[in-house]
Amino acid sequence: MTQGATSTGGTTVGIPTQRAGGGIGAGGGIGVGRARHRLAAKRPTWPYLLLGLLFCAGYAVIELTRYLHDGSMSWDTAIFVEEVRAYADFQAPIVHIKGPDANILGDHFSPITALLAPLWWLFPSTVTLLLAQAALFASSVSVVAGTAGRFLSRTKALCLGTAYGLSWGLQRAVDFDFHEICFAVPLLAVVLRNVLLRRYHRAAFWALPLTLVKEDLGITVAAVGLLLFLLRERALGVMLAVFGAGMTALTVWGVIPHFSPTGAYGYRDKLPSGGWSHWLTGLLSPADVKLSTLGMLLAITGFLALRSPLLVVALPTLGWRFVSDNPDYWGTGWHYNAVLMPVLFLALVDAVRRVREREGSPRWLRAYADGAVVPVVTAVALTLCGTLDLPAVSVLRASTYAATPRSDAISRALALVPDGATVESNITAMSRLAARTDLYWLGGSKAAPPQYVVLDLSYGWSPSPPADLPGYAAQMHPGHSYRVLTDDMEFAVLELVN
Repeated sequence: MTQGATSTGGTTVGIPTQRAGGGIGAGGGIGVGRARHRLAAKRPTWPYLLLGLLFCAGYAVIELTRYLHDGSMSWDTAIFVEEVRAYADFQAPIVHIKGPDANILGDHFSPITALLAPLWWLFPSTVTLLLAQAALFASSVSVVAGTAGRFLSRTKALCLGTAYGLSWGLQRAVDFDFHEICFAVPLLAVVLRNVLLRRYHRAAFWALPLTLVKEDLGITVAAVGLLLFLLRERALGVMLAVFGAGMTALTVWGVIPHFSPTGAYGYRDKLPSGGWSHWLTGLLSPADVKLSTLGMLLAITGFLALRSPLLVVALPTLGWRFVSDNPDYWGTGWHYNAVLMPVLFLALVDAVRRVREREGSPRWLRAYADGAVVPVVTAVALTLCGTLDLPAVSVLRASTYAATPRSDAISRALALVPDGATVESNITAMSRLAARTDLYWLGGSKAAPPQYVVLDLSYGWSPSPPADLPGYAAQMHPGHSYRVLTDDMEFAVLELVN
């Protein structure tokens, strides 16, 4: 092993080269091991922790104001609330929103959410999940910024961490309902931090729990194994790749079908029919949407991340999304791009290091990596906040914090529903009802009629909401009748009469 030089009063120290001819070569290519891998001297971590706390507060504001103003985009938060409630009660994760006695493990494999059960014991509220998500996303900001601080100046590292925290992929996820990928984002940040610091066994260790976040992330774990293999950690890389691919196979063809009422993996129909040729042709079709998404992903790193092999970790997520027939997976909306953000930004850090240390790098590229790319990335992140109307902008608006007549009307209406009641509802009120009632989707309570039916008449009806509300409820539950307790601001609560 070749020992790197140590600086006693400067800003850099050398660390041992992994092995002759292997490792992350400082020359920018895999397998070049003669140049030293240089790190900035260890600095206090409090600035990066403080940055994470600031983003945690901002993310919490975004999530809580949406929740309190009844702006849920889907039923996902309510689903996870029912799941965590079940784990907290040491019961199977039955989620009635998905169907009577539906075990959520038959839908997606996300047992990592059981880690939130202790928090539920202390604070049994939907708010608990939203704050936990804000904290998990924000923790990745500290990890990304702190990792950048080992290779860049503190100022540049904090700017890069800010750009990462404001990245559109993270903001879209924060603005969405609670989702299990909030665990994957900090885990991936820690994994790739350890790769950059050449702590390969630690990287492999932290990759393992990704298989408990969601079934597709096993392939991402396999991609981490491939990365380690390319970095000459061949045995470790092969073992991790086999483990990750094996876990995906086990969950998709074993665990999920076992718990599914259909006996099959329900999301298989999201993938195209046909052979591999059909899958390959679908990767970039329609080209306008998918190329636009790729462009947006690379633009937030000033396109310099393309020079890092860490991008291989992003390929599985992009692959299954782009081959899918579901157009919701292709674009920049929802939460699907959040897991790519730590990969992209840490690939950028790696790319900056590679360009600086490679003797043959063009002068313009070295100047870009050394001086311009961090300001460019920060400017892009700030610009996109305004042009895409990302939720960070809403934190600065006074209207974000003001109650609205409709949110007040909804709060009054939901107060009429007692704790522990059986309720059917559509999306708007679900996140607020799931923590304290036995909640079903409209028409989902088959064994017995629900005690209450809660309806947002302004959202999701095709072609129009029912005019006769008691008649609508009776139609869903023949032989039973309901009376209207309140119908105000297009929000109604009905109670079972008999």
